[in-house]
Amino acid sequence: MVATLGLRPVGEGERRLAPDLARGVMLALIAVANSAVYLYGRPYGIRQHIVEHDLPNRVAAALSMTFVDGRAYPMFAALFGYGMVQIWNRRRDDAEGLRILRRRSRWLLLFGAAHAVLLFSGDVLGVYGLLGLVICLLLRVRDRTLLVLAGAWLVPVALLSALAYSVPHDPEERAIFWSLAVEDPLTALALRPVEWLMTPVGMTGVFTAGLVGVWAARRDLMAVPDGLMRRAAVGGPLIGALGGLPLGLAAIGVLDVEGTGAVMALNAVHAVSGIAAGLGYAALIALLAQRIGTRRGPLVTALSACGRRSMTCYLLQSVVFVALLPPYAIGLGGRLGSAATVALALGTWAATVAVAECMRRAGARGPAETLLRRLTYRRG
Repeated sequence: MVATLGLRPVGEGERRLAPDLARGVMLALIAVANSAVYLYGRPYGIRQHIVEHDLPNRVAAALSMTFVDGRAYPMFAALFGYGMVQIWNRRRDDAEGLRILRRRSRWLLLFGAAHAVLLFSGDVLGVYGLLGLVICLLLRVRDRTLLVLAGAWLVPVALLSALAYSVPHDPEERAIFWSLAVEDPLTALALRPVEWLMTPVGMTGVFTAGLVGVWAARRDLMAVPDGLMRRAAVGGPLIGALGGLPLGLAAIGVLDVEGTGAVMALNAVHAVSGIAAGLGYAALIALLAQRIGTRRGPLVTALSACGRRSMTCYLLQSVVFVALLPPYAIGLGGRLGSAATVALALGTWAATVAVAECMRRAGARGPAETLLRRLTYRRG
């Protein structure tokens, strides 16, 4: 086995609050977004959300579309890019840091493939693995080039998102994630690899967010937030809300949208504004972490423990959802509405926060993180 002796994982005492707190909080939004796609057995509307009729479910669906869908994954992508630069900065004078980053990205691809095939085909770990390989090619480029590439990529983000979610379909049939609505587990198993290969088309925004995260890490903005971060903390979520609200209102029938072109335009705006929202969420939590400083109460400690074990907690969410929601399991996805599903998602997230805090008190890392570290920082 090849020895990698110079570079080691970051110790628990060396970690900063802002990225861990951001991951811990945003896993709540990941849970809400992922759980919604498990609902089946009713007509499907915009972005494959089920069509709701009663007020609580309509409100839950609209809020999810406005503040959650397409907003949490870009934030995680920005943190992913930020973390890659931190690894790179520790050994940028030789090729070891680059080898570590490439190896970590390739293992993330394999982790994502296993997650997708066994549990949830909407996996994002594989997408982050691809993002990591792209970032490895761009670690030495100038800041201006990095930002130009990030901005230029917004064009395919808008186009692909508009096409992926705007194709006319029979409302009685799913257009994506077919495995979540079939009763035979073997059929679902066969469908998941195909669905996983299609997933990056709906998550193209992570590449822009990841490159912005690289740029921000070069200035260590999450450790020392400046005026730009304060403006992003206000403007990002505001842009996300303004860009997401029209699609949310259209999904519940409040806004009447006629024609494929109008739906495509709403989807394009929703996708691009989601990147701004995700970056704004990260900036907002960085400012909160700066204000908290060392005065961490039990809630912040537990949330940051969850963020340190974000991959383990993300996978645990899938285990719970697969056990409860699909038709080949308990089948709650065919009976729950949007409001109850949001409650289930937040309850699942809260349970993973509690599990992570128990691990922290026991001095244990997350098993997924431990395995990835061993495979990445392999020793002779």
